[in-house]
Amino acid sequence: MGVGRVALRPPGSHVAWRWATPQAQVILATRDLGAILRFYRAVHGMNQTQLGALLGYDKTYVSALELRKRTVDDVGSRRRLCEMLHLPPHVLGVTDAADADHRAMLQFGESTVRLAEIARQSGHASEAVAELWPLVARLEARAQDGYAERDVLHLLARARVSLGVALGNVLPEERLSTAAHWTAKSLEIAEVFADPGFTSYVLRMHGNELRKARLRGAAVERLSRAAALAPDSDARAAVLPLLARATGALGNGPLFDRVMRETETLLERAEHTSLFNPFALHEIRLRGLIDTGRVHHAAQLAESTPVPTTAVAPQWRVIEQVTVAHVRLHAQDHSGAAESLNTAIQEAVRQRLPHQLQRVVRTAGDKLPELRDTADGALGRMRREMAA
Repeated sequence: MGVGRVALRPPGSHVAWRWATPQAQVILATRDLGAILRFYRAVHGMNQTQLGALLGYDKTYVSALELRKRTVDDVGSRRRLCEMLHLPPHVLGVTDAADADHRAMLQFGESTVRLAEIARQSGHASEAVAELWPLVARLEARAQDGYAERDVLHLLARARVSLGVALGNVLPEERLSTAAHWTAKSLEIAEVFADPGFTSYVLRMHGNELRKARLRGAAVERLSRAAALAPDSDARAAVLPLLARATGALGNGPLFDRVMRETETLLERAEHTSLFNPFALHEIRLRGLIDTGRVHHAAQLAESTPVPTTAVAPQWRVIEQVTVAHVRLHAQDHSGAAESLNTAIQEAVRQRLPHQLQRVVRTAGDKLPELRDTADGALGRMRREMAA
């Protein structure tokens, strides 16, 4: 696995490291100390005398190392160079306990992110947050100490995104900007990697959290970029439903219709996921029609909801019930709306989804005051638990 280092905040007068770039990866893969030293100097704008002062060598010795006229053979000196340059020891051929700890941390982190994502999609977002907080803190501490290798940065970016998305499920609306903050922190890393697929993934998740925080114009911009960078049909299918939700919320009917048409053409070609499936797309269409002023059309579609499959995440059933209730109230079907909202409240409490309870409060309003008060009471209890 290629490794690299980038300082997210430059130490002292040094500029940002760029060990995570593709160019740096080629250099590190050679394990050529001379090339590594030359790259370090180029990134930091240092001459050989300055680098020698940093490493405790004179200019002549640095020149000899860069020209491969001298080598550093003993393990102790190589380990010291790695410490001074903030590189993992194995880059210079040193394998020790610290390197084993580094690899174990990566393996543990990868498993944590995967399990947290499974927990979130199965309706246990609060458990996902509890698992991700310590991992993100540990990775950020390593980066702040100057040890931000490429594989660590990649894991940190994914962990921040997962944490932000999980927070977006469990936080009330007035705090959703916190979720968007965490997904945004991954953009600074993604932009260094020069990997369109990974950048598309980060933009997709960040854009959706911006939409939930009601920053709709910014959400459409990020999601449009994510769709443009998507490397294949599956990646594009992951973006388009979120882009459709954002364009609907923005009230842009023509763009919403265009995105929905493209999304539906992919149903036969792309793999179905917890977001990309007929059930979720039906809810997205209903909400978009309401948001773009086509209430009658939404009312006609509300009674033909596709049967949810195992691909549908539990929270989507809550989301769909609130949206259907909204449509039914517009169609003056108060009894049907009450039934949908009652189901939504029970599931939102069970899954701890305060944002959906807030949607219930808004949807019920003055038309269904008892359900509004029930949802508001449940929301209050949930807020007190989070504060504690």
